[in-house]
Amino acid sequence: MCLLTYYPQGAAPQTDALLNGAQLNNDGHGFAIVADNRIVARRGMDPEQLVASFERMRKKNLDGPALFHSRLSTHGSIGVQNCHPFFVGGDRRTVVAHNGILPKEVHPQRGDSRSDTRVAAEDFLPNSPFGSFATRAGRRRLTQWLGRGNKLAILTVDPRYRKNSYLLNEECGIWDDGVWYSNLSYLDPFDEFGDGCPLCESAAEMIDIYGFCEICGCCVDCEEYVESCGCYVPAAQARV
Repeated sequence: MCLLTYYPQGAAPQTDALLNGAQLNNDGHGFAIVADNRIVARRGMDPEQLVASFERMRKKNLDGPALFHSRLSTHGSIGVQNCHPFFVGGDRRTVVAHNGILPKEVHPQRGDSRSDTRVAAEDFLPNSPFGSFATRAGRRRLTQWLGRGNKLAILTVDPRYRKNSYLLNEECGIWDDGVWYSNLSYLDPFDEFGDGCPLCESAAEMIDIYGFCEICGCCVDCEEYVESCGCYVPAAQARV
């Protein structure tokens, strides 16, 4: 799954949301902050340490955008080397972080321990296969290649870019209190669904992060089954 969290200028970290996401996506973590015309990036395997470091640095640097990523491995080995974000082509002025499974062009070959996002950042995107994503046309083509199932955040201090951040497939995520999340794994399911399932009365532990009962398939908000639920269409579609 992974959780990609994006902070626009002025947005402060939400500690509980980051730790919730890190608990569910526990294969490594990282962040990047635009600070004083440079990008500060850190990666590691200890979520509490990374979240605390991010909070300290973000509070000192609210004038630019930032991102935080917690990984759930699909391709590549588990370790700091595959934690997001990644510098694009080794250029420390631009980083990318991603949620989803990228197209097969960037899936690692046999024997390659890199993740798909790392392959994209190191080998694929530096060749500008869609033109420069400093341009609107380049970003549009990149978004088409990503497809609806992938979300990508770009932070940059490269002067060729008009902005310091770009969020591709933004509409597929969730804005909550001024912060953008790529999915609902930032929520605490036990707090959100503390009463459990209203139909089969299963405990809160049986409610998944989308609000559906793992036992009977009921939505705890509208009490409809997943096929009929319209509370949050992307989540409902993902379960069908």
